[in-house]
This record gives sequence, structure tokens and C-alpha cells, in this order.
Amino acid sequence: MRMHLGALAGAAALTGALSFVLLAAAISTDFWYIIDTQRLEHSAPGAQDRGGATNRSQPEPLSSHSGLWRTCRVQSPCTPLMNPFWQENVTVSDSSRQLLTVVTLAGISVYIAYSAAAFQEALCLLEEKALLDQVDIRFGWSLALGWISFIAELLTAAAFLAAARELTLRQRQDLAI
Repeated sequence: MRMHLGALAGAAALTGALSFVLLAAAISTDFWYIIDTQRLEHSAPGAQDRGGATNRSQPEPLSSHSGLWRTCRVQSPCTPLMNPFWQENVTVSDSSRQLLTVVTLAGISVYIAYSAAAFQEALCLLEEKALLDQVDIRFGWSLALGWISFIAELLTAAAFLAAARELTLRQRQDLAI
């Protein structure tokens, strides 16, 4: 089956650009890991007074969302985390940054899964099992964008390899004639 070289090049360029845009969006947003404590806060004693109005003396909400560079709480300013690329005297090549991004993506996924498991274990040890039903811990859409970007990068590589194979086959045919 012959493939059109222009279609392969277009597919490679499109998926490469899509991968870059998705990765840039994933890295720059703060919704990799989400902790939602809204149900816990509404069910806590003193959450509402007798008239049904919210009690203003409640502590600050514990809900938060985290990204690669900072953690944001609901009613507080975001707290920056360490940025490995911020140092001026460190030179990192583009290929090293891409590899670091993939390793970071995998590491964050493992860390978040471990954190959720550690949280569940701690609650079991404290015998506060009902607390797990009221605290929602989940991955955010930024992590999904990162994984979609990774898949698009793999598709880009496959399209480039297919285009290289097609060029090689065409050159062999031209030499045979």
C-alpha cells in the first residue's frame, strides 16, 4: 500500500504541533492533582447555623489543586514550588528537557497514586473510614493533557518513521529504473 508523502508529512506536522500545544497547556496549568473537601466541609458540625446560613467562624476550606510549579488553595494565594529551569547558570538541552518532562510526567503519576494510597492507609490506621467518603482525591485535566501530548508525540514519531520508510522505498525504486 502506497502512502502519500505529503499526507504523512502533514500528519507528522499536525500531531507534532498538537503535542507541543497540549504539553505547554499541561505544564503551565495547576490542575494535575485535585483534593476536594467540599462534602467534608458541608457535613462538618457548625457548617450551618439553625437558620441554614453558613457559619462564618469555620476554618479555611482545605480543597486545593496542584500543578508542577505551584499549589493553589481555594481562598488563599497559590504557593510556588521549586522550578528546575529557573536557575540562570544551568544549561539544559532541548532533548534533555523533553526527557525530563516525560520522566516528570511518569514520576508525578506514580507519586500521586502513592499519595492517595498512603492517605487511605493513614485513614484506616486512624479508623476514620467515613472521612474517605467525604474527601475526593483525583487527577486533574492537566495530567490528562500531558498524557494526550505524550500519545500525540508517539504518533508524530510513527508518522516520521513511515515517511522515512516511504522515501527509502521510492529511492530504491528510482535506482532500480
